[in-house]
Amino acid sequence: MSELLTKSLHAVGQAILVPCMVILLILMVITVWQLGEVLIEALMERKSHRSDGESLILELKGKSRSEMRAILESRAIPKTQKEKLLLLCEQQGTEEELTTLAQRMLAAEEARCARSLRPTELVVKLGPMFGLLGTLIPLGPGIVALGMGDTATLSSAMAVAFDTTIVGLISAAVSFVISGVRKRWYSDQMATLEALMETVIREVSGDAA
Repeated sequence: MSELLTKSLHAVGQAILVPCMVILLILMVITVWQLGEVLIEALMERKSHRSDGESLILELKGKSRSEMRAILESRAIPKTQKEKLLLLCEQQGTEEELTTLAQRMLAAEEARCARSLRPTELVVKLGPMFGLLGTLIPLGPGIVALGMGDTATLSSAMAVAFDTTIVGLISAAVSFVISGVRKRWYSDQMATLEALMETVIREVSGDAA
């Protein structure tokens, strides 16, 4: 019975090796894809969309709806944020109603940012796990081969073990850096967007009054 269980566990372990390696390759592809996206965002979008939030807030103060729309359309700010600010300029209602609408918009923007972070956060968690699996699974046959003097099989098993570890750790490390950079960007964006929305609400409410 014990021998049957041992053979069953060994068969299951060896059967997992190929799916584990496939998943590691997928995680590496996701990492490379996300790295490309964040580099493009840093070199192109953030260069063109970089805007001084404080100066924009001062520029919006005391302006009418049409003037605020013209200012927002002319400034280089992220597209999704610009759309929300322009929509807020068009709204009618009390300050409390506009504040509630702005809060819903902020929640939607936070959800969008969270979705952007999911791929890299997933790689950060799964990379080391599957890297460890890919390390341990080949070691069993490798140790058995060592006991039989089969150094070729041992060398092959060790090569697979090291390769899977490297891929898992590199994917997780790069994704961790990408997530950290994006979190800092999104935190700054959300703070600026909230301040701009407060300014728009004050001006729209005052204009309506």
